[in-house]
Amino acid sequence: MEIAVLVIGDELLNGDQPDTNTAAVARLLGEHALSVREAACVRDKEAEIAAALNRLALSHQAVIVTGGLGPTADDLTARGAARALGVPLSLDPEALRQIRARFQLRGREMHPRDEKQALLPARAAVLPNPLGVAPGFQLRHPKGAELFFLPGVPFEMRAMLADSVLPKLLAMAAQRPEQARQRLTVFGLSEPEVEQRLVAAGVGAGVQIAYTVDFPLVRVRLSASGEAAQQRVDHAELLARRALDDFLVALGDDTLAGATARLLTAAGLSVALAESCTGGLIAKLLSDQPGASVFLERGAVTYANSAKTSWLGVPEALLAEHGAVSSACALAMARGVRAAAGTALGLGVTGVAGPDGGSEDKPVGTVFLALVSADGERVEGLRFHGDRAQVRLRSACTALDWLRRHAIAVLAAAP
Repeated sequence: MEIAVLVIGDELLNGDQPDTNTAAVARLLGEHALSVREAACVRDKEAEIAAALNRLALSHQAVIVTGGLGPTADDLTARGAARALGVPLSLDPEALRQIRARFQLRGREMHPRDEKQALLPARAAVLPNPLGVAPGFQLRHPKGAELFFLPGVPFEMRAMLADSVLPKLLAMAAQRPEQARQRLTVFGLSEPEVEQRLVAAGVGAGVQIAYTVDFPLVRVRLSASGEAAQQRVDHAELLARRALDDFLVALGDDTLAGATARLLTAAGLSVALAESCTGGLIAKLLSDQPGASVFLERGAVTYANSAKTSWLGVPEALLAEHGAVSSACALAMARGVRAAAGTALGLGVTGVAGPDGGSEDKPVGTVFLALVSADGERVEGLRFHGDRAQVRLRSACTALDWLRRHAIAVLAAAP
């Protein structure tokens, strides 16, 4: 089934707001073997909205529209839809009832301008908005395409898409051929290196492979349609696992942080973090995971030398001799935080994230990472390229990968 997404809003085209709705629509549809063929974005202009709707309706069976359903003068989606279909706007009683009920539920007085959100094109079917004020609506274009109009507020849009739109799309596509897909997340290999490994392993036989860089990760999508689609994707996944080995960090919607969290939990490992250049990013990524309190004991952001000495016990003489950005300092940070917390693992990271602060022997992107356990110590000097945010993110992901690999080794050695 051919599906298009149309997002509406000046703020999306002038850079004030990112368009997250297109990705959210594509992601949810993809989970149900539906795909977006085309995505477009237009300004808050009635004529441009109408033209885009008419164009997309010519070559798609369904168009999902987000944005422009609010009460202000620049919310013109309903007017654009009416213009595209050549029908008048009228005050829809069901839409008005839903709006009034939402204000009553919130204990707020309804502003007269909010009635504008009930002005819908003739013959529109109202779609309830369980999380917001503006109702959505559905129209059938004269060319046969089903048009679904949803608010631009992301969490409202996602709820309505799942509750009101997805069931209709699945019903429309009930006779589609079998579809299957799997997503792989890779860390530590470049996109060309990932492709080279998969091609050499024959992964592409019977499936389609798509590559995406989501710095610093590489994401791979395996997909197939038709007879035995799931079996072909399963076989391709098996070959990919072998080809990517331990650079494969997650499957499906899983993440590097999520996989690390589960492995630390399974291995019964507790960890304490001492972060300098990453500024708490490693702790943030781990604490985002449900149940993080099982393995994450504490995290210290020790940016200044005084914090390294007073909190972690890093000797001042060590800092004077080797500097804060050094393997000796990273190792002392990891030792210090582990001793203070009494955890199985202590991890320390220090470096120069930039854009300044580098030197000839320690340029921007120089990072030292250390991991300490009862069984041994590991410390390495690394060099990452990119801006400040990229250096910090690459450092944090490398730290997660060290923890992930250590947990795997512990589990493998368990009797």
